Amino acid sequence: MMKRVSILLLLLLAACGKSGDQVWLGYGEGDNAFIAAPQPGWVSSLHVERGALVHRGDVLFTLDDTAQVAARDQAIASLETAKASLTQEQANLAYAKRQLERQTGLARANAGTPANLDLARSNYQQSEARIAQLQSQIAQTDASLAGATYSLTQRNVMAQTEGRVQDVYFRPGEYVPASTPVLSILPPKNIYVRFFVPETQFSKVHIGQKVRISCDGCKPMEATISFIAQQEEFTPPVIFSQDSRTKLVFKLEARMPGGMKLNPGQPVQVRPL
Repeated sequence: MMKRVSILLLLLLAACGKSGDQVWLGYGEGDNAFIAAPQPGWVSSLHVERGALVHRGDVLFTLDDTAQVAARDQAIASLETAKASLTQEQANLAYAKRQLERQTGLARANAGTPANLDLARSNYQQSEARIAQLQSQIAQTDASLAGATYSLTQRNVMAQTEGRVQDVYFRPGEYVPASTPVLSILPPKNIYVRFFVPETQFSKVHIGQKVRISCDGCKPMEATISFIAQQEEFTPPVIFSQDSRTKLVFKLEARMPGGMKLNPGQPVQVRPL
């Protein structure tokens, strides 16, 4: 990167020697998307390599899912057990209801005993409470199963953008900490131009200004200045003299909707519009 900038600065200084020449030199640049693992784990498989073109939804890499599968299976088993207990308790509630109705009828006919009526009523109320408890347990287990299933799906990391793979940082058999990039992708919409403007022309540029980008073998493109560096480069600001002011340059960036059809590092010429 430093070598690239140095060469461009030398070319820029040579170009600035021509009076009235409003051509600024730069190069294509891109903001990579770093694809990280949302969970820690061992990389079990890698589905793309450097230079591969990926689309949204493509599986990029897979982490070992032994623990996640076990957690999901345990949640499924717990849910089945809770549902079976609920079915049994619903049958118990139906029986307790019949017994309560029977004891209530006997009490009205003065044929039963208060103790039997109280016991039937208590059994019915306990069964109702047990059903409410099981229903709450099933809801919690459903949530646990949903969480375990989601955690399992996160072991297959899919692309949320598209572009070419720029680099791969972890390979199968390596352990990846959580939120650590495994690979990087350069989306086409993230490609822009970085260029340098001499100090003598710096006052003529501003954010939002239109510029024309041209390069060898490509059609001219119209872009918008989106960034202007706050500090000058090439000559330290505390020691420059009147003679060295022409060596001061400022870094700018220009972008266009959807990105630019350039390769990072490709030399370009920038002209103000």
